[in-house]
Amino acid sequence: MRGATIELVGPTAAESVPAGPDVRVIDGGGRVLMPGLIDAHWHTTFVAVSAGVALTADPGYLHLMAGREAQRTLLRGFTSVRDAGGPSFALKRAIDEGAIAGPRIYPSGAFVTQTAGHGDFRMRHEVPRACGTLSHGEVTGASTIADGVDQVLRAAREQLLLGASQLKVMAGGGIASPYDPIDVTQYTEAELRAAVEAAEDWGTYVMVHAYTPRAISRSIRAGVRCIEHGHLADDPTAQLLAETESWWSLQPFLDDEDAYQPPDPAARAKQLQVTAGTDRSYQLARKHGVKVAWGSDILFDASLAARQGRQLVKMTRWYTPAEVLVSATSGNAELLALCGPRNPYPGRLGVVEPGALADLLLVDGDPIANIDLLADPDRSLLVIMKDGRIHKDSAPSRD
Repeated sequence: MRGATIELVGPTAAESVPAGPDVRVIDGGGRVLMPGLIDAHWHTTFVAVSAGVALTADPGYLHLMAGREAQRTLLRGFTSVRDAGGPSFALKRAIDEGAIAGPRIYPSGAFVTQTAGHGDFRMRHEVPRACGTLSHGEVTGASTIADGVDQVLRAAREQLLLGASQLKVMAGGGIASPYDPIDVTQYTEAELRAAVEAAEDWGTYVMVHAYTPRAISRSIRAGVRCIEHGHLADDPTAQLLAETESWWSLQPFLDDEDAYQPPDPAARAKQLQVTAGTDRSYQLARKHGVKVAWGSDILFDASLAARQGRQLVKMTRWYTPAEVLVSATSGNAELLALCGPRNPYPGRLGVVEPGALADLLLVDGDPIANIDLLADPDRSLLVIMKDGRIHKDSAPSRD
């Protein structure tokens, strides 16, 4: 390693480095060296606080909690995340400046949502909107409510101004939102296309929250490059994703011990609709050869956040361990690079090669033979390095 990049790779690389007081040699002892993990659907600010806190808390408190969780995320071996919506700009800056440890963040900024859309979390007493009045969620930067082409253009451009590497738009119903059933379609094609054109003018792309065939196909027609979720997709929709070379960012949502437990019965019913489609979604993605990204989309529960690695391991229900590891490293890195000139971290991620960014994990065991190792990072990850800087080191030194 030299600085933030990998200089040499191979069995004799250590011997090629001249000895000196500034040289640190780590004896891998036959263990496995692999790239840092990448979570392509992460909510930096909302992962470790309850939904009620996220909707009402002082922004300063939310950021402090997010900073603590960012450190924990890095120590789980996730050296990069694509933030899929929320106020992550300040935390990203603090991490980049070295003020706090955490993964590199590809921020989307506030969710762009229509009235009564998946990102509209206003209380009923806040409706109708008074002229010039923003909801608490908009003040904190969680979402921005925009109706019509002109408002969507404004909202998209504001997030780009703030430093979004890609945009997140809500194109259909969701589980945690109070007003919209899963089956509703949100935004017209013209509104979606407005966000896409704003992003393309900045050299980047739009990702959309969508579950149903109608929401997915409308988004693809509008030029959206990445579908988040899509668990209710059908065969023609999956074929459309493949034909247009769109990304499908799927999550292993199952009704199991790792699932978020919504307190509202209506939200619980929506959750069951989604989890019922998970197996078929992965089967369709494999059948049509869709480009699939892995993301956890953990929300509102610090105990679930601690099981981030378990969500990755769960992918062996549909893929081999080797395929899972590729998806969460070089595969997701390809998706991150889709933001082109808006990429805040130019350089190769997700590989162990000369010239690549030095994000490395030393695993006490072989994750291809036993991928469950990644579900227990405290024990199995001996060294965690990001940008050539060691954040965890429990491996023996070689003098």
